[in-house]
This record gives sequence, structure tokens and C-alpha cells, in this order.
Amino acid sequence: MTPQQFRKAQQRVDTRSGTIACFEQGSGPETLFLHGLPLCSYQWRDVIERLAPHRRCIAPDLMGLGYSDVPAGQDISFASQASMVAALLDALDIQTVDLVGSDTGGGIAQIFAATHPSRVRSLTLANCEVLDLWPNALLTGFYKAVVAGDITAAMRVMLTDTAFGQQQLGALVYENVATFSTGNIQLYLEPLLASEKRIEQFKKLADWATNRSQLMAAAPQLKASKIPSQVIWGDGDVVFDTAPSLAWLRENLGGLQQISVIPGGKLFFPEEHPERVASILAQFWTMAAGPD
Repeated sequence: MTPQQFRKAQQRVDTRSGTIACFEQGSGPETLFLHGLPLCSYQWRDVIERLAPHRRCIAPDLMGLGYSDVPAGQDISFASQASMVAALLDALDIQTVDLVGSDTGGGIAQIFAATHPSRVRSLTLANCEVLDLWPNALLTGFYKAVVAGDITAAMRVMLTDTAFGQQQLGALVYENVATFSTGNIQLYLEPLLASEKRIEQFKKLADWATNRSQLMAAAPQLKASKIPSQVIWGDGDVVFDTAPSLAWLRENLGGLQQISVIPGGKLFFPEEHPERVASILAQFWTMAAGPD
């Protein structure tokens, strides 16, 4: 699916949190995919394509990212994003989902599972924020640069210089920098620079201290949770530290059933290994559902 095809397929859903851009494909049990930063729901396109014959796959753009539109002063912390997910499900008349989150979407998925456990049939986390084990030095520097406006300036260059984008950002989050193609760069970054409102919202997403506090507050509920859960982790990630993150999840994700490692996978590995990710998800959901 090309970026142009994706944009045409997205729908706009009015919710109490704002107007949420949402991609939907397939039929069957509802499955919700939450993307990372600075991406949009296009991150999940190839995984969804493989699962759509048997699943109703729903992928929203998070507030402040992609093509969703929310008021300028709105809280877009992890907890507020989780409330948006609940509002979206209400608007779509969906009660429960299998929940999948990557990067920022994984942090939000943890909050949603902790605060809305009755709405989560299963939880899958890909490389993401874990408790207080983040940000590392690289991510701290990124957040500081976002607030200072340096990342915004760099993104403007990326829109016209693909090689620069691949070197400066793509190499950090993809095994093959060509994955961060000209079309993908434009799809992901253009909306973040579309207005002063969007630029300020992007800066608000760098408020890691608030988000980390919210994750820490959710930790007791996650530990007590019985939601069938799994972790899929790319061990080539330089944004989130693999060893401590997996150690904490192994001991503190109450419903954990399995951890799958993608050798060499970087932060946004679902875009580069969609067949593997879709296979792991399908097998896990069968296991989590138990015998008929």
C-alpha cells in the first residue's frame, strides 16, 4: 500500500477527544494497533494487510501525530491518549480489542490496559517505554532537541533531502534505511510541520517526565493484570535498552505468556518484518483464546 492509497483509505472519526484519523481493514475480531513517534498508523500497514483476512484491524493516528486533529491546548500525554483510545472505541461501537502497541503506542497501550482492563482481550507490546528505564542518553537528547526546535528544523530538511532523513533518523530506527523512503518521510513528517499548532503539539509529546510518571503509576495494575500478554522485541534497538526493559517486563507484566525476539530488529521493526510480526500475533491470539 502506497502512502497515497493509505491516505485515501483513512477515515475521520469524531470523538470526545477530537477528530481521529483512522485506518481500518478486514473483518473478524477487532484488533487495535497503536503506532510510534514520529510516525502515524501507516507503520502497521503491512502487518494489517496480512491479518485482515481474519481480523478487523483498526489503526488510529495518535493525538499530535499523523492526521488526527485535536484542540491546541489539549492534554496529549499517555493517559490522555489512552482516554482517546476509549473514546474511539466508543465511537466505533467496539467493546473489546486485542491491543498492539509499538514505541509510544506501547507506552499508551500499557496505560490503557491498566485503566481499561475489561476492554483488552490481549496485549502485545513491541519496543517501547518501560517503567522508569527510559529515556536513555540518545532519547533524552532527542527530546531536548524537539523542545528546542532543532528536530523541527531537521524534519523540514528531511522533506526535501531523503538521504539526510535516512542518515539522521532512518539509521537509528530501521535496519535498512531505504525503508524510510521519500514517500514515507513525507507522509510521516508533513503533518507535524503543517501549522504552529502542530509544531507545538509535537513539542508537547516530548514531555517524557509526565509520561514516565503515568507509566510508573500504572505498574501495580500491570503486575496484577491477568490480560494475556506478549512482548515482541527487536534486539538491535538503540532507543530503548533491551536487557533492562525485557527483564522488567518478564517480572512485572502479570499476564505475560511469551517474549519473542527479532534478531537485529530496530525500533520500527514491524515495518521491516511484517510477515514475522503477523505470524507471531496470529499464533499468540490463538493461544490466548484457549481451547474452544
